[in-house]
Formats: sequence, structure tokens, C-alpha cells
Amino acid sequence: MQQFHFPHQTNFYKGKVRDVYTIANAYLVMVASNRISAFDVILPREIPFKGQVLNQIAAYMLHATKDICPNWLINVPAPNVSIGKMCEPFKIEMVVRGNLTGHAWRTYSSGKRILCGITMPEGLKENDYFPSPIITPSTKASEGHDEDISKEDIIAKGLASETDWRILENYALQLFERGKELAAKQGLILVDTKYEFGKIGNEIYLMDEIHTPDSSRYFYAEGFEERQAKGERQKQLSKEFVREWLIENDFMGKENQTVPDMSDEWIDTISKRYIELYEKVIGSKFIPEQLSNEETYTKIISSLNKMI
Repeated sequence: MQQFHFPHQTNFYKGKVRDVYTIANAYLVMVASNRISAFDVILPREIPFKGQVLNQIAAYMLHATKDICPNWLINVPAPNVSIGKMCEPFKIEMVVRGNLTGHAWRTYSSGKRILCGITMPEGLKENDYFPSPIITPSTKASEGHDEDISKEDIIAKGLASETDWRILENYALQLFERGKELAAKQGLILVDTKYEFGKIGNEIYLMDEIHTPDSSRYFYAEGFEERQAKGERQKQLSKEFVREWLIENDFMGKENQTVPDMSDEWIDTISKRYIELYEKVIGSKFIPEQLSNEETYTKIISSLNKMI
């Protein structure tokens, strides 16, 4: 993807998946690329329409939760672009878990019962529901892997004040509840997800993407209980299938490991899976839009001109 240069641009950050432009130290232009990452590694080939899928799911979900807390989004001028308010981010991710899966299950199955200061009850199987959703925060690492952290350490280290933590906790649980409701309408279970927050002045805003397949895990509700009873794997909707393919091909992002070749057919499969994710999560047909860099730039400039 071509790097843009905008009037009043004050910063640029290239993330694993998004290119983020700071405008006049007040706004962010977030361009969702077709890059795909797994195990903290950007894979060598892009996935057609992935950026549009993620951007439009995030915009839909931000709109559907704006009554719970203020969020950063102002508008979506192009299929893979969002423009919003620049916040001072909290250097933590609010990971909310409704089910014992993924990292929580790996911790649990190793015999530990405490995760991020939260005690997990005895007698649970993989993918069982927690009695109520739990928050297992992680630090936002500028490099390397994010690390688990407890509420007490967050407050002790000054990553959030006690007052702010209470607000973050309340927002995260309410957002998760809304996410579960939206998922249930689509025959899905929102299993776990992460939220990022920031501040403008004294007000806390929800930032970044929410409830997308890159930031969340969904299970299919139909047959969930039967699969649990039989100890079968749950049918899930996330980018986990990409990770599984990499593991099968001996890649987990470790030193001296090489990313396996991604054939045209496999790229097409991933693209179709992302489109399927969109249609299942949103409940409407995906309309692919492919704008040139010039068209995208023009739409962004037109939008910024109304704001600055």
C-alpha cells in the first residue's frame, strides 16, 4: 500500500495491519491495509478486501455501542479508512473473556488458577463459560509481546488511576455485554475480545477497532452445548484458521523459522473466509470496493477539509 502525505500531517505510524496518520495533533486517519499478521509477524502476502472487512466491521460496531461510551470515530470516507479523534492512549489492553479458551485455557490447563490477579473457578473444561465475564488486562508493548498484568499493578504503576480503572472496567464489561447481544442475533457467541481506551482531556474514549475477527473470537451458538458435552472442538469464527495453518507448516513466529509459501489458492481462501466473517458478524452482504490510491486520497482530503 502506498504511503500518503496529508496537509497538516504531524506523524505517521505503520502498524502490523494499519497505517496511522496524525493530522494537526488532533485527528487520526487510520488506513486498514490488506496485510495479515500472526504470531506478531506480518505475513509476506496481502489478503484481498481484508482491510475493508475489518474497517467496516469496526465502524458498524463502534456505531452500535456509542450509547455506552464515547468513541474516537468521526467518519469512514473510504471502505478501508476511518478518521477520528486523537486520544492519549492508556498503555493497556482490556481483554474481556466470557469463556475459558485460548491463553486463559493454556494457563488453566497448566494447573494455574490465577490470571491477571483473577481467580478462575475449579472444575472447568476448555471453552466452558466463566460464571461471569472476567477482565484479564495486558500491557501494550511497543515492541515484542504484550504481557499479562493485574488491576493492582496497573494502578500501582500509574498506567491508570483507581478512578479511571473503575470507568475502564465498567465500559469494557458493558461493551462486551452489547457485543454478546449483537453476536447472539447472528447465531454467534462472543467468546473473548480486547478494547483499547484513551483520553481527551479528562474524558475516556473507546479507541481502535472493536469486535472484529482480528480482535475477537466468536463461536457458533448452534451445537455449542452438544460439542461441549462431547468434548469436541468448537466451531469458531476468527483468524485462528490462519494460525492453525501456520502451525501445521511448522511456523509459530520463533527465531529461525520461515513463513511457509502462501499459494494463490490459499490467499483466495483466506479472503473468502474474511468476507464470510463479515457477512456472519454483520448480517448483511459484503460489497467489495476497490478504490485506487488516488481515489482513496481524494476522499480522505475531502473529509479532512470539513474538519480542519
